[in-house]
Amino acid sequence: MSEETTETRAARKVREGIVTSDKMDKTAVVTVTERVRHPKYNKTLQRAKKLYVHDESNDLNIGDRVRVMETRPLSKQKRWRVVEVLERAR
Repeated sequence: MSEETTETRAARKVREGIVTSDKMDKTAVVTVTERVRHPKYNKTLQRAKKLYVHDESNDLNIGDRVRVMETRPLSKQKRWRVVEVLERAR
């Protein structure tokens, strides 16, 4: 890949979350919790998103903390891939 394309391409999104399901083949569901301030009431809220993540080696287990990165669409719902496992479930 030439140097010009890497400079023009936007940085990919990176998120941290906890694996909530690993029942699919080569796919895991990662829940990403984010703290958001309510615009009117200024209260801090927790919002959760479920991301479908590509797990090529099927080594993720429920409860693992992982870092995921946005990637090209891999299926109808999968747009993320595992970058690293931060912490294994106990």
